[in-house]
Amino acid sequence: MDKDKTASFVNGLWDDSIIPELCDYIAIPNKSPHFDPDWEANGHMEKAVRQLEAWCKDQPIKDMKVEIVRIEGRTPLLFVDIPGASDDVVLLYGHYDKQPEFSGWEPELAPWKATIRDGKLYGRGGADDGYAVFGSLTAIRAMQEQGVPHAHCVVLIEGCEESGSFDLPYYIERLEDRIGSPDLVVCLDAECGNYDQLWCTTSLRGNLTGTLRVDVMTEGVHSGSAGGVVPSSFRVLRQLLSRLENESTGRVEAEALWVDIPEHRIEQAKLAAETLGESVYRKYPWAVTDPSPGESPYELMLNNTWRPTLSITGADGLPALVDAGNVQLPYTTLKLSFRLPPTCDADRAAADVKALLEADTPPLSRVSFEADAAMAGWNAPPVADWLAASMQRASQAFFGKPSMYMGTGGTIPFMGMLGERFPDAQFLITGLLGPNSNAHGPNEFLHIDTGKRLTACVAQVLEDHYKEKTGVKAAA
Repeated sequence: MDKDKTASFVNGLWDDSIIPELCDYIAIPNKSPHFDPDWEANGHMEKAVRQLEAWCKDQPIKDMKVEIVRIEGRTPLLFVDIPGASDDVVLLYGHYDKQPEFSGWEPELAPWKATIRDGKLYGRGGADDGYAVFGSLTAIRAMQEQGVPHAHCVVLIEGCEESGSFDLPYYIERLEDRIGSPDLVVCLDAECGNYDQLWCTTSLRGNLTGTLRVDVMTEGVHSGSAGGVVPSSFRVLRQLLSRLENESTGRVEAEALWVDIPEHRIEQAKLAAETLGESVYRKYPWAVTDPSPGESPYELMLNNTWRPTLSITGADGLPALVDAGNVQLPYTTLKLSFRLPPTCDADRAAADVKALLEADTPPLSRVSFEADAAMAGWNAPPVADWLAASMQRASQAFFGKPSMYMGTGGTIPFMGMLGERFPDAQFLITGLLGPNSNAHGPNEFLHIDTGKRLTACVAQVLEDHYKEKTGVKAAA
């Protein structure tokens, strides 16, 4: 490919078509099934997938077939099949479901209203992960516009990722023959350490979520009457949480959740930390004015990618402040969210956490922990020489800087599924979720210029993949 022609074509399509489409897409509140159990009746998911389908069908891509695949009771899946100049298969993945609104959006910004400011497109779902299908097809179009051959490309855009992808295995099974055996997987749903170069995700943490409940009475009682006789359910929860986490350091105490970190991942974390420096922690919206963690950027990266962590993401049984009378609460429930190391056994972790919390119950209280979901992480196979060289070539061509590797603290369940199903495949896991982009929280944004450059990089990798598989010598 001619890199200048590629950049010009990609930039033009983003400006003229993709950004307007993303603005319309952001306006649709198609929350993932976990957050909108009545998604089917509400119709937002249908509206979103039909919008993406219509745009795909308008693209002049040779012999492309676009289809919404449906299984009763499950979120629709957008399936795009593009024959290539070889029978080798590339699978390109994304999702179109969204996280809920969350609070704290800046004035004039809102989750379901697209706003462009300082080269960033604000709104829920633009960066996570509405752009994926647009970027994937645009990369393929950029190749075809120059007559550059590519392999058989299959695009899967699911509607359940933010809920743990529990619908996806049913579609993978149904479409098994049409998907074939991909030897390259491109996922546009990951992070980037900065907006200055191409980043490749090498690992993803797993996720264990569950509810921890402590009951001390069957109903609330005047705190003056019960205090000193009946233990506080909140105090018992504090005791139990200390079994899981050191409250001073944040270190997870459940040893079954720890793994040995591979040496090459340690070296990659060191290099990424050297590149990113203080931005490893300064990218977050801290409440303090001058954050200065006690650990180095390198240690913080390992904490975020290869070590277990615990977050409390919700609570029940605690009245709102305006309703908080002098009542000793009968129970308190907390939502626990563990991020697990990439190679940690998620099911075993769930069993060990349950045993740790429910053993030796504190006096005069009933304790229960129920795991809601246990999703395994993912550790990428070694990067093939051709893919490493291709990512470098693409990053230098369209960013002017070398490509980088890093682990990611989040979870993409699909990668674990694919890793087991296609153990010999190569993976390019990348995305636009960079500093302050704040997916899942307020003020989510898509960095437009990086979206354009990333799209061009995908086109370069697809070209190099074709050359590698067919024996055509790649240009230096």
